[in-house]
Amino acid sequence: MESKGVAFPKNQAMRIYSSLWNADDWATQGGRIKTDWTNAPFTASYRNFNADACVWSAGASNCPSKKTGTASTGSDWWNQDLDSTSQERMRWVQRNYMIYNYCTDLKRFPQGPPPECSIA
Repeated sequence: MESKGVAFPKNQAMRIYSSLWNADDWATQGGRIKTDWTNAPFTASYRNFNADACVWSAGASNCPSKKTGTASTGSDWWNQDLDSTSQERMRWVQRNYMIYNYCTDLKRFPQGPPPECSIA
């Protein structure tokens, strides 16, 4: 979606970042979902994590390009698209489980949501 103004960090190193939020309004539906502080301290850890990623080096990626008319293999996830059934499943998960959607956060984006929010 770069042609539509959506920035994509294709020529910088990949990083993995995670955080635990501090129960601000954006993370609790404006305070509607209460944080149970009796469970503090909150921690997260990772075991047996392996990143299956493309390596960017000397201005080029080692990811194979998807060839028109060829089927994807299970290992080339970076070239896969969701089929209509998977898209509907994703929408179901979003409707039933998503708590925060930055595309609807007008406090965070008073000038309007980022460009990717209006792309169907």
